[in-house]
Amino acid sequence: MKKILAICGSIRADSANLKLLKLLAQWAGSRYDFTIYEGLAELHHFNPDLDVEPAPEAVTALRQQITEADGVIICTPEYVFSLPGSLKNALEWMVSTVIFDGKPTGLITASASGEKGHEQLLLVMRTLSAAYTEQTQLLIKSVKAKFATDGQIKDAATEAALRRLWSAFTKMMDENGN
Repeated sequence: MKKILAICGSIRADSANLKLLKLLAQWAGSRYDFTIYEGLAELHHFNPDLDVEPAPEAVTALRQQITEADGVIICTPEYVFSLPGSLKNALEWMVSTVIFDGKPTGLITASASGEKGHEQLLLVMRTLSAAYTEQTQLLIKSVKAKFATDGQIKDAATEAALRRLWSAFTKMMDENGN
């Protein structure tokens, strides 16, 4: 069974981004082993002096989860026209590795606006050599208005776009020899 690691860029308990990942987990069903990473808030601040073997335990664990995943989905809000610091921190710990090199990756920015944050996410993931396409990345604006109280998406266009991303991402992952 293919493994998907999902990383939520928000550490907020009731985050719209977490709701999106939980929806994708439902869509994964029993076809994929879908795990949402829960250690973002515990990662040590990136420090190149600590990026040696062995790296801090939480960093080593995240790197291992990414390595073992057949694909990674990142879903993040935009904070002050940028990536959330906690997500940026986690991605900075990956720069000295090649674990994202060619890794099938889905990239979702879901926020009030999100344009600048999405641009930065694409730039960082391109720098890490992650494999993503136009079809495996998505910007969802005004995300909070797109959800019903039960956590399901109430906006048909948003759901359709998310389903297209999911289809393209799983196809890319399934076709990858990973």
